Amino acid sequence: MKAPLCLNRLRRRHNISISSYLLTVSFITFATVLYFEFEDFTCLLRRPLSAAARHLHVSHETEKMHLPFTIQTTNNACDIFAGRWVYDESARPFYAEQHCPYIQPQLTCQAHRRPDTSYQHWRWQPHACSLPSFNATLMWEMLRGKRMMYVGDSLNRGQFVSMVCLLHRVLPDNAKSWETFNGDSLTVFTAKEYNASIEFYWAPFLVESNSDNAVIHRITDRIVRAGSINKHAKHWKGVDILVFNTYLWWMTGQKMKILRGSFESEMRDITEMETEDAYRLALGRLVRWLEKNVDPDRTRVFFATMSPSHGRSEDWGGEAGGNCYNQTGPIEDASYWGPSTSKSMMQVLKEVFSASKTVPITVLNITQLSEYRKDAHTQIYKKQWNPLTPEQLANPRSYADCVHWCLPGLQDTWNEVLYAKLFFP
Repeated sequence: MKAPLCLNRLRRRHNISISSYLLTVSFITFATVLYFEFEDFTCLLRRPLSAAARHLHVSHETEKMHLPFTIQTTNNACDIFAGRWVYDESARPFYAEQHCPYIQPQLTCQAHRRPDTSYQHWRWQPHACSLPSFNATLMWEMLRGKRMMYVGDSLNRGQFVSMVCLLHRVLPDNAKSWETFNGDSLTVFTAKEYNASIEFYWAPFLVESNSDNAVIHRITDRIVRAGSINKHAKHWKGVDILVFNTYLWWMTGQKMKILRGSFESEMRDITEMETEDAYRLALGRLVRWLEKNVDPDRTRVFFATMSPSHGRSEDWGGEAGGNCYNQTGPIEDASYWGPSTSKSMMQVLKEVFSASKTVPITVLNITQLSEYRKDAHTQIYKKQWNPLTPEQLANPRSYADCVHWCLPGLQDTWNEVLYAKLFFP
């Protein structure tokens, strides 16, 4: 199937009928009553009901924005991204690795003989409240007739797969499908009964680049057309929930190369730019596209902050010469911030998105909570694309992946906070 036909089919099938809409509204009302009446609001905020009630007011800002998909507004004073990791074997993981067939072999750590499972059992606990319980059936009802799309790099693809693993469990085998289109750039998981889809689109810089091939993109000399976004963005039109990320691919340690003109042109005008300036240019282009093409009354937009790596154990007080390999527990220093995550890039992100006046962009600040998780990386327990040398085999640290994350694991928490911000902002 060709990509344009696929996209038209996706759009046609998401035109829901009035009866389906009424059914969805009825279910949401019923589910919400059940959730707060029988589970008790203390399950959401883990506070006495009287204390929670004092914080249930809807701010004027929230009333003006009318954020779509909201079930209940909560206490904005509670920062769900500030907290600690709690070991909880009874509640984590949400699913077993072998029960989610959609996980890529790069992320299946148990299948590749990781000796421990402790990384699967950590639950994120905010200091001032608790995350709402993840309800897959409720989420599908909220997504009935809708499209949700993750856009970005392999880390965002990992979060996309995590969400599919969290949601597919409640669907019969004959009521779901997994398809790829457009040279594997677009992956679509469909829940047929709900006429809904969870999708991933490969665009590591969000704007056009020479790394846009979803299969062959290991390019050291990276070039971006920082002002050109339509090549990718045409695939995002009509999506109801957008979840963006871009960071890792910008961090080359050198200035970014910016192309003025076309990649097809024989004469290329390439200039160099500081990474922060190039990042600002690309994010600004994203914001302009969103303001022109997104209806804030029906679409939610999220942006996940940088995902940290753990390539040097001295950074957290570990032994010299080590990295994430053989790490089995989180960093306990609450103030820890590793060198892989740039505060200047975070500042650029904050400045650009705060300038968006018409489309609210919810920032998922997953950086700090992920900084602690030196244990959650795939390490050496993944599919290796190239045969390992005798030298590598003798020194596993030399080929440990301290960038990507095992599933189930940390990225399920990323989706927990996304769930909270989507339905209980």
